[in-house]
Amino acid sequence: QVQLVESGGGWVQPGGSLRLSCTISGSLAGRPSMAWYRQTPGNERERVAHITSLGATIYDDSVKGRFTISRDDANYTTYLQMNNLKPEDTGIYYCTAPFFQAWGQGTQVTVSS
Repeated sequence: QVQLVESGGGWVQPGGSLRLSCTISGSLAGRPSMAWYRQTPGNERERVAHITSLGATIYDDSVKGRFTISRDDANYTTYLQMNNLKPEDTGIYYCTAPFFQAWGQGTQVTVSS
């Protein structure tokens, strides 16, 4: 069983930055691919970024050039650096390890003036 815990959400003004962290623990074998999803008000959960075990990354078009996903396997942590945040980025951000079908509890990000 695998557990994920996110942190780093909060309130920020448009144009600001936040860094989300996701720590994974449990029965791990190797370095799983990781992803960040978000659920904005009135919408379904959508993937914003994905990183493979080898470090290859994929981004949703809405965050390309603004968000960066990275991983620190020594510390079992995945990050989502979010720059130039916009009000439409507001939502709950979830970390997931797709191979294990595991999700974190989510962390709220609010972008407003």
